[in-house]
Amino acid sequence: MPMNVDWFAALLMGLAGAGHCVMMCGGIASAFAGQVNTGQLFIYNLGRIISYSIAGAIVGAAVGSIAGLADNGLIGLRIIAALVLVAFGLYLGQWWFGLRHLERLGQPFWRRLQPLATALRQRQASYSSLFMAGMLWGWLPCGLVYSALSWAAISGSATQGSLYMLAFGFGTLPAMFAFGWLNHSLQQLLKSQGFRKLMGALMIVYGLWTMIIALRQLQVI
Repeated sequence: MPMNVDWFAALLMGLAGAGHCVMMCGGIASAFAGQVNTGQLFIYNLGRIISYSIAGAIVGAAVGSIAGLADNGLIGLRIIAALVLVAFGLYLGQWWFGLRHLERLGQPFWRRLQPLATALRQRQASYSSLFMAGMLWGWLPCGLVYSALSWAAISGSATQGSLYMLAFGFGTLPAMFAFGWLNHSLQQLLKSQGFRKLMGALMIVYGLWTMIIALRQLQVI
């Protein structure tokens, strides 16, 4: 049975990852923001968010159908997703970097897409080319996105998984959309150790709380 989308987790992951987004994609966003107007930048980021939504639909449908074959399958997946959220919090706070292995797995695929994404971005011929470039950008290997996808997977359906990643994508929008216009001090704050550690700690606490709830549902504790 599909689970309701955890909108809070989706938005929190997107917003908490602002510093990570600046570190990973800030160079792309900054260079691009100086070349286009606000509407074009929004279309570009909308393409990125739609690609997240497509990925969420795929994993939600695939994992949900498998989990549905076992008793308490989705609850088990929620426990796994909670562990991934804790891992992301450790990664965000720079206490543990295990998620970098996941990012490396996606590098070969990204190397094939990157030239096309760059070409589309540089053309800037139409909104459609900007949208497509943004969609390709959405497949950039990223531990933050992979962590969010683990939550989309436990949604149990394509629709719920898609909506989860849509909410996550809009959570990342402030950092990416406004990056080119943020002053230097705010950029430094988002990239600071203190901000990253605070957001990482929030992710860990939420992940542990989610795990406790799931374990109670299994009557383990």
